[in-house]
Amino acid sequence: MRVLIAGGSGAVGRPLVALLASAGHEVVATTRMAEKMPLLRRLGATPVVMDGLDPKAVGDVVARIEPEVIIHQMTGLAGAQNLRRFDRAFSVTNQLRTRGTEYLLAAARAVGVRRFVAQGYGGWPYAPGAGELSTEETPFDSEPLFGRARRTLDALRRQEELVASSPLSGVVLRYGTFYGPGASDELVALVRRRRLPIIGKGSGVWSWIHVEDAAHAAVAAMHANAEGVFNIADDEPARVTEWLPYLARVLGAPPPRRIPAACGRLIAGAAVTALMTQVAGMSNAKAKTELGWRPRWSTWRLGFRDGLSSAVHEHAT
Repeated sequence: MRVLIAGGSGAVGRPLVALLASAGHEVVATTRMAEKMPLLRRLGATPVVMDGLDPKAVGDVVARIEPEVIIHQMTGLAGAQNLRRFDRAFSVTNQLRTRGTEYLLAAARAVGVRRFVAQGYGGWPYAPGAGELSTEETPFDSEPLFGRARRTLDALRRQEELVASSPLSGVVLRYGTFYGPGASDELVALVRRRRLPIIGKGSGVWSWIHVEDAAHAAVAAMHANAEGVFNIADDEPARVTEWLPYLARVLGAPPPRRIPAACGRLIAGAAVTALMTQVAGMSNAKAKTELGWRPRWSTWRLGFRDGLSSAVHEHAT
């Protein structure tokens, strides 16, 4: 099968390229940077430089390749660590989720693409659930937990609307929080330096997903007949008070500090404080049932211990 991965050099794109190439698919992967092309070749793809926000460039690439499936993994998350300016940090990703998705869908319709799979996000966009796990039926919050996330929340909604209204067979994968090679280096550095405290009661519930499991989910979505949105996370949503001290122990780092929520808002900002204290976990039951997907790293406990590096990462670098 000929598959176009838009955004093949990112944290999910790299293992996804390797998976599809090893399964015998004809893989073409795009990147914004020419210097990433040798990496994509090593992983088994034909690399193409493409600006996902240029409609002509997107149309030309899709028309030339004529893929049967498009998997949209384009983001602009590299270096987006300043969560005090949340919407600014995610501004490029928001455009790729809206304009980028629109351009890919238009180009896909023109050449008769069979299946369209897009990277979305779950977690904090869901309305807080009073201890219950969020399912795909749980509405996104009408107001984001922190004010500077409004444009990001709107972009996630718009992306899902675009895919749902397209005549193509489409899926949006609402990923949990990524970790693994290329996705958690900054987190690990903060924990090692004891720069990531538990804020307030640390009652926010996080749903983690290893980048290799995220790639496997995209492959499962590519082959399935189901359409719509799917939560993609491991089997053990966990409070910050569980996963953060555990990660510190695994890394041989000192235990995380604890600070009151009021101090957290002053020191870390409203976004980090909300993530630490208010977010709800996600259920992955629908993806298991309808996509036939199971996470290899069924719990972040195993993934933090054994999955922060991988053969795919070593090969790519």
